[in-house]
Amino acid sequence: MAGFLQLLRENPNYRYTWMGQVVSEVGDHFNNIAVFGLAVTLPHSGMVVTGVLLSRAVPAILAGPLAGVLLDRLDRKRVMIASDLVRAVMALFFILAAANPVPSTLFALSAMLMVASPFFTSGRSAILPTIATKEQLHTANSLTQTTQWTTLTIGAMLGGASVTHFGYQWSFFFNALSFLFSAWCISRLRVAGGSFKAERRSLTEVDVVKPWHEYAAGLRYMRAHPMMMGVAVVAVGWATGGGAAQILFSLFGEQVFHKGAAGIGIIWGFAGSGLLLGGLLAHWLGPRLSFSAYKKLIAVVYLVHGGAYVIFSQMQSFAWACFFIALSRAAVAISSVLNMSQMLRHVSNAYRGRVFSTIETLTWGTMMLSMTAAGAASSQYSPRTIGLVSGILSSLTAFYWLALDAAGRLPEPEREGVEPNEVEVHEPTV
Repeated sequence: MAGFLQLLRENPNYRYTWMGQVVSEVGDHFNNIAVFGLAVTLPHSGMVVTGVLLSRAVPAILAGPLAGVLLDRLDRKRVMIASDLVRAVMALFFILAAANPVPSTLFALSAMLMVASPFFTSGRSAILPTIATKEQLHTANSLTQTTQWTTLTIGAMLGGASVTHFGYQWSFFFNALSFLFSAWCISRLRVAGGSFKAERRSLTEVDVVKPWHEYAAGLRYMRAHPMMMGVAVVAVGWATGGGAAQILFSLFGEQVFHKGAAGIGIIWGFAGSGLLLGGLLAHWLGPRLSFSAYKKLIAVVYLVHGGAYVIFSQMQSFAWACFFIALSRAAVAISSVLNMSQMLRHVSNAYRGRVFSTIETLTWGTMMLSMTAAGAASSQYSPRTIGLVSGILSSLTAFYWLALDAAGRLPEPEREGVEPNEVEVHEPTV
């Protein structure tokens, strides 16, 4: 915790980025709660909820490749500000939709809101090595991810209270203000030279007219660095079961344990607590792990994640179920923080936008398929059966990773922008 406070105190660029993250992500959850609250008031609410989820996932997947190309071509700070401003306008349109909600309007606005998101989220990842020193990078990544999980818990609770006491319109209005605040925070970032544009070769006419060529170059870059492909593979592997969890938490709270909305909130609360604890543990572990120990630990935590989720799905006691979902999510957090720290150290600045947007797109796409499959299966199979399958699928991620390592497909790449004599060497402790 002291490292987090020191980072915020000493690094104004990161402090502004973090402030914008806190407010805008809390605003995101205000929007989520309000939209799903409107959705369940409509006829055929189950299909409407599924439609909202898909209308958010599909645009993010489609926009991901373009976001990666533009983030590597243009000034990333300007792209992020533009994303915030577009999302602020879309959030205001939700206020009008709340007066007379219809499924098609909720789908369209959700889609337009999410189209702009990859330009910001992938941009934030891409600029992190620019605004943090190599000594601060792991701490900055850890704080960014633990903040994301904290705002999930706090934002959902505050969003529910806001809708209950002030109505849908005020939740959407706060969401719009949160994007404007985030844009202001990003506008305060300063670096030597004044630009957050990646240094790269001059664009050819083909690159300008056909940005797919640039995106394909990013894919070739990832393929040439097997560890980056390995991280993408495990992100997809996690999402095969992780997408279903978005549906299953509600089903377990409502149908399995019969605790209604309170039960759903408690499960999400324990999941969020697990993510926070795992993130803090990963922050402590990161500087103490050799690359070899890091690879072994990733396999272990994916086994723990999937196994704990299987136990959660079969547990008869609600209290123990909450314990095991927290354990499962703690394992997810450890892998997420450590994998991202490795990527931030090793991905070339010229390719960061495309690499991070590609992994985000693959994860979103797999989660969408997983959510759709879980939703369809819920009419034929019990939540416990679906949870069992989801946990097994997530556990298989460990075996993908181990197979890649055994085949020599996970060598450590050179650290981007760091001279060999500057690399800090730590004795492995795990």
